[in-house]
Formats: sequence, structure tokens, C-alpha cells
Amino acid sequence: MSGVEVKVEGLSKSFGRANIWSDVSLTLPPGEVSVLLGPSGTGKSVFLKSLIGLLKPEKGSIVIHDTDLVRCNENRLYELRKLFGVLFQDGALFGSMNLFDNIAFPLREHTKKSEAQIKDIVMEKMDMVGLKGDESKLPGEISGGMRKRAGLARALVLDPEIILFDEPDSGLDPVRTAYLNQLIIDLNAQTDSTFLIVTHDINTAQTVPDNIGMLYRKHLAMFGPRELLLTSDDPVVSQFLNGRREGPIGMSEEKDSAQAEREMAEAGELDGLPPIKPQLEVSAGVPERKAVARRQQRVRDMMHTLSPAAQAAIRASHIAQPQAGVADPGAPTEQLPRAGHGGYGEPRHRLR
Repeated sequence: MSGVEVKVEGLSKSFGRANIWSDVSLTLPPGEVSVLLGPSGTGKSVFLKSLIGLLKPEKGSIVIHDTDLVRCNENRLYELRKLFGVLFQDGALFGSMNLFDNIAFPLREHTKKSEAQIKDIVMEKMDMVGLKGDESKLPGEISGGMRKRAGLARALVLDPEIILFDEPDSGLDPVRTAYLNQLIIDLNAQTDSTFLIVTHDINTAQTVPDNIGMLYRKHLAMFGPRELLLTSDDPVVSQFLNGRREGPIGMSEEKDSAQAEREMAEAGELDGLPPIKPQLEVSAGVPERKAVARRQQRVRDMMHTLSPAAQAAIRASHIAQPQAGVADPGAPTEQLPRAGHGGYGEPRHRLR
């Protein structure tokens, strides 16, 4: 299994008269880990459901393997869905089935493999997520963290090229979240699949992804290398990453601008962004992530499109260190191609 590029262009989704988001454009680089942030109610889960074809957007395209999922016929959409694995918020396990049968379910439904083959695959995936020996347990007999890992094993059984994580850390304590984050990095190294994670957890956003996007005010406000958002001076980003009450984000997404200005004035000088934490590396004994080398070259090629703060953060990391025969990212880059509209690095919208 290996990752595939997912190109989203001009996507818009509404429920009746309620617009969820409009003109969302981004490209998920093949085999890399991306995170989608945003205040509650901004449609992050709706975006995941649109990617997999469970919801149909009114406008835009989602292109995978040269096929637009928004416009293809039902038979082709059914085949393309097999490229996806999904970890739902609560694991979405069948309560009456043991873990083995839960994880085997997609293989029995979508393949003609023998029970012996299914057993080999299920046991391999359970071992990957640390559940070997628990195959006879029911979902009600295990912890929330184990249910998440069982759901993740089920997402892996069809060897998907794209894996979607809908708030994998919800309901988990910080220690279990840290273990799950490390598992995600290790699985990415083993599968080289394209990962997209929806999360509210700031530590996850700071340490796991190669790329970060943020939904706000019904638009994808920003998407690109993790350093782009983690060094942004926008007040929305600062408020979100610091978890503060003061700022543009309110209980119902955004505040009245006058109220936000009043709160900021009352609060006085606020701290800026938290320090950038190093990205998680694979565990001992796990092969290196193939995505690292690809990202390294890709980020060099787009350096001139990023903010000075993001460039400085990239240069300070090992990812941007020049290799033999590769240009220094600080060198003139007129010969390098500019990141395209809605691509890997250029912000699609500015926060406001």
C-alpha cells in the first residue's frame, strides 16, 4: 500500500440555506500526514464525509487517480471508496461482534478472500495496533483507547491508500493520546498512506502532521507545511493554539468584531504563539517514513512562497537541511516553480 495525492478544488457544501463552507481548495500530498483544525461547528467532519463521497458537495471537485469523486458514477465511486480507510470518532464498532469479527468485516463484505487469508490479515493489523491477543473481546469489555485502536485496525485491513481520522483523540486522556499519536506516525511509516486527521488537540497538531489546515468563517483559511500555521501571526491562530477566550473565536464560531476588540483591549498584551515543538519521529525498529524525503524536497521548492517566519522555522528544522546536490533553501529561488492555487503551500484564504 502507498499514498495517493488528493486534489480538492473549489469545494462548497450547504445543508438547505445553511452554508457550511465554500471554495475549499487544497492538495493532500501523497503519503504525508495532514491535520485539519478549526473551532467546533466549522464542518471538519462534513469535509471528511465529502471526501469519501458520503455527502455530495454543491460545487467543486475531488480528484483521486484522475477521477472526480463529485461527478463520477455510483459504480466508480464505490470502487474509489475502497481506497479509503476511516477511523470514526468512537471507533464505530459493532457491539455484538468481538474485535476479530469487527476488523474482519470489511474483508468479508468487499473481498472473496478465504477465512484463512482473512485471519492472517486481521492478526497482522491487530499486531500493528498493539491488540494481538484481544481478538475475542467485545467492544464493551475494552477501554476507549483500545476501541480506537480496533477501529484503526479495521480501517487498515483493505490496505487503503488514504486514511481519514475523525477526532481520534476525542475521549482519551493525554497519555493515551500521546500513545495514539506515536502509533499514527509509526503506521504512516509502515504503510506510506496519505493521512488526514481532524482534531481539536493542540499537542497533536503541533507534533504529528507534515501539513496543517484551518477551517474558519466558512472557508479553508490556511493550508500548508506545519510551520506555516504554527508561526502565523493571525489572532485567530494565536487564540486557537493558546486556547484563550480573548480573540475573534466565540462560542458560536466567531464573535462580533467590536466585542473581540473590547476583550483584547481589556486583556492587554497577550503572549504570542507557543514554541514550535519538534515533529514526532518513528519508534525504534520502525522503518523511516518515505514521506520525509518527499516533503523535504517539496518544502524547499516552495520556500519562496512562505512567510519569513515559516521559512525561518523550516531552516531551523532538520527537514530543510541541504543535501548533496540540493539547493540551499535560503538561496535565490527564481528558478523554482511557484506553489499553485490551492496547492500544498500557498494559503487559499487569509484569516480575517
